[in-house]
Amino acid sequence: MTVRHDPLLKGFASDNYAGVHPEVLQAIADANGGHQIAYGDDVYTEALQETFRRHFGERARAWPVFNGTAANVVSLRAMTAHWEAVICAETAHINTDEGGAPEVAGGIKLLTVPTPDGKLTPELIDRQAWGFGDVHRAQPKVVSISNTTELGTVYTPDEIAAICAHAHDLGLLVHLDGSRLTNAAAALDVPLRALTADAGVDVLSFGGTKIGLLYGEAVVVLNPEAATGVDYIRKTFMQLSSKMRFVSAQFEALLAGDLWLRNARRANAMGRRLAEAVRELPGVEVPRPVEANAVFAILPKDVTARLQKRFRFYTWNEATGEVRWMCAWDTTEDDVDAFAAALAEELAAL
Repeated sequence: MTVRHDPLLKGFASDNYAGVHPEVLQAIADANGGHQIAYGDDVYTEALQETFRRHFGERARAWPVFNGTAANVVSLRAMTAHWEAVICAETAHINTDEGGAPEVAGGIKLLTVPTPDGKLTPELIDRQAWGFGDVHRAQPKVVSISNTTELGTVYTPDEIAAICAHAHDLGLLVHLDGSRLTNAAAALDVPLRALTADAGVDVLSFGGTKIGLLYGEAVVVLNPEAATGVDYIRKTFMQLSSKMRFVSAQFEALLAGDLWLRNARRANAMGRRLAEAVRELPGVEVPRPVEANAVFAILPKDVTARLQKRFRFYTWNEATGEVRWMCAWDTTEDDVDAFAAALAEELAAL
């Protein structure tokens, strides 16, 4: 096979850009050979349930799916009736980056709340948690939060517990979009369950692709009373993998030991290193706290344009010139230093 890219070239656009961790590739190879029952009745998917219970509690049950959009939509569809709605931050991934999938595919009304840092609070939830019993208003049923958030901020266990307690008092359920949950747990040095089951979260979308998997996310039901029909919803949403053993084997490699933690710590450490390397450069502003593996910065637009020809990354806000740099499990110190040096060169050329 012809290698069609430079395997040494890395960017800062997304942790989705990173390759597959060698231990995950090995797990796929180990699961290969012979026949296993299709559609999730294989020994790898069966064993995976115990692995998820170890991380998320005895009531946890996981349904592997292909991608994060599906994990979120299947989760929320299983938690809501057709007349019910989901409260989320205005910047939430389900609102800004799912291509309308919750509404178009899931038929789910989103009730958004502006937030300064991407994080909901009990008080912010109350801005949309009203109209109960009003036939003219979509009925609030679920609060959805992301950890880490789309703005790179991290919820603490106490913050999530306060949200869950408030939501449950209102008769609402809580969903957590955990596409980068491992980064949040690593940043706070807490177990995965401290940010989920122990805090009162009902259903979790657990991410794997951003932290070293080839593909695969999981719907994880932590409260069996909060979601119904996941088996059937997953199928009707075209997310039932026939060769599920290869998805499950990847999660086993990630979660059976400390691979998830090693990868997340590396990505987070590189985020901190990048922020420190660029923060004092003249013409650079780092307007948001760096709490995990995302760095936001405001640059002169012509500097951004030139730097993007050397390294891939995205502009977050065209009006302000804010950009986002993401570090991944395979980002190295040399990668960060080379990027910071290139930025300094472009700034000096102004």
